[in-house]
Amino acid sequence: MSFPPVPLTLEGASVLHQMMRFRRCAWRALAAPRQAEILAQALALLAAMEQNELGQSAVFSLFGHKGDLLFLHFRHSFEELHRAELEVAQLGLAEFLEPVSSYLSVVELGLYESSARTYAALAEKGLGPYTPEWNAEVEETLAMHRKAMHPRLYPKMPSQRYLCFYPMNRRRGQDRNWYQAPIEERRRMLREHGLIGRRYGDEVQQIISGSIGLDDWEWAVDLFASDPVAFKKLIYEMRFDEASAFYADFGPFHVGLRCPAAQLGKLLAGELPEWGSE
Repeated sequence: MSFPPVPLTLEGASVLHQMMRFRRCAWRALAAPRQAEILAQALALLAAMEQNELGQSAVFSLFGHKGDLLFLHFRHSFEELHRAELEVAQLGLAEFLEPVSSYLSVVELGLYESSARTYAALAEKGLGPYTPEWNAEVEETLAMHRKAMHPRLYPKMPSQRYLCFYPMNRRRGQDRNWYQAPIEERRRMLREHGLIGRRYGDEVQQIISGSIGLDDWEWAVDLFASDPVAFKKLIYEMRFDEASAFYADFGPFHVGLRCPAAQLGKLLAGELPEWGSE
């Protein structure tokens, strides 16, 4: 009996990245009392979002020309995610923010190893793929994993100061097509790929989210670190493994510096936000 080529996945928190350009000249032209009023409103909302028990938000100051601010939101549902987007849009500060880009995804854990074991066990029972009995046992397996992996599916905002965000695809070229490779081959390559990431586990925290059917790429990657050079070292080393060298296409990279809500006024004034003083 041939196994389904599609690995099982777990989905968790809904994720939205909002990249904004700050209209600095218009902000500077604003009277100081009005600036203070707008900042007080923004700080109240963003501080509450930082502590939201049903998914947190964070603000990052972007490096380079791709934008000035990145708002990162984790929520327990897409409805709550859109609520966060609408709340930011209703701020007085929004008059001075110009959307540059955005990215929508959902935290995803791929279960290649578990899928292989589950599919083999179901085949031994004589259950055909996608029959009611098959589906019931698969759902039981997924429920068990959801409970065990709940903290990873609904992560808290990592505490490291630097963020590296990028989207990616698995290549579907004429010579090599990720989706045509046997599931066991993909399982092997991702296992080897994951070994590199685990070696950087003390330096870099990684959150993978799936975006197939949600945005223009297939996955989104968020890396958090105290030293941005760790992003370069990790991603460079991963370029050499088979899964990346043959099958990975990467979208634009955004690197940002965390700005606690309490430090937003300092950032908008053109000063570097302090870390650990909020």
